[in-house]
Amino acid sequence: MDNKAEKLTHQFTDVDTDESIDSEALIDVITEALLDKLAQDVTILNVQKLTTLTDYFIVCHAQSDVQIKAIARNVLDETEEQLGEKVWNKEGMDTLRWVILDYVNVVVHIFLKDKREFYGIERMWSDAEITKVDDE
Repeated sequence: MDNKAEKLTHQFTDVDTDESIDSEALIDVITEALLDKLAQDVTILNVQKLTTLTDYFIVCHAQSDVQIKAIARNVLDETEEQLGEKVWNKEGMDTLRWVILDYVNVVVHIFLKDKREFYGIERMWSDAEITKVDDE
């Protein structure tokens, strides 16, 4: 096999699936990080049986754009520090009205309260198994 063909083959066969992070551990770290910065009405939607987009949505809201930034930053920092997990994609960090942190199997939505009510993710995914997270 020539070098070019060897590199192409290696590119698609060198995936270590054992390093995939456990969704439950990720959810625990994320919800704690949200609550640490006083995110409100933290809700987990289990959408595994409803879509192939992701397994879980975690939805919460904040009182201001400054709080949204603090919440999002804390989630990013804690997931990386505790689990070595980096966000796959993030959106909304420039406007801070609705921030999405996509960890592939878990997608976090951090809204301003009025945006959360307007977009109604919980209403849209009302068939999901819904868990409210208590701030203990």
